[in-house]
Amino acid sequence: MTVSRQEAAMVALRWTVGVVVLLESVYFAIATSTAHHLAKMGLPRWFGFALGGAEALAAVLFLVSATRAAGGYALLVIFAIAAVLHLLHGEIDVGGLAVYAMAVIASMHHEDHASGGARV
Repeated sequence: MTVSRQEAAMVALRWTVGVVVLLESVYFAIATSTAHHLAKMGLPRWFGFALGGAEALAAVLFLVSATRAAGGYALLVIFAIAAVLHLLHGEIDVGGLAVYAMAVIASMHHEDHASGGARV
């Protein structure tokens, strides 16, 4: 079975987004700079562990075929929460989160059409 260029590109997009988000979320959860940033926002340190850990788990689920939809939806919720928190604290640079969200949506939409189902 041959794989089309579009299929290969979407698989590469999914893996790139999944791995980058996984690595960034682990860094976010453990970095000391996160504690300082959260303190400025008035949030407790455990919030960084919780958000980073949830995002890492969602990224792993997004990379596994059987749990891709659940992981994708979880990532979208987490990205939305992160964007709202940033905006509420006057940080308007949420473009990266928007790009990640659209890559997740595109990947889930493509997977849905490639499998012939209607999950998304």
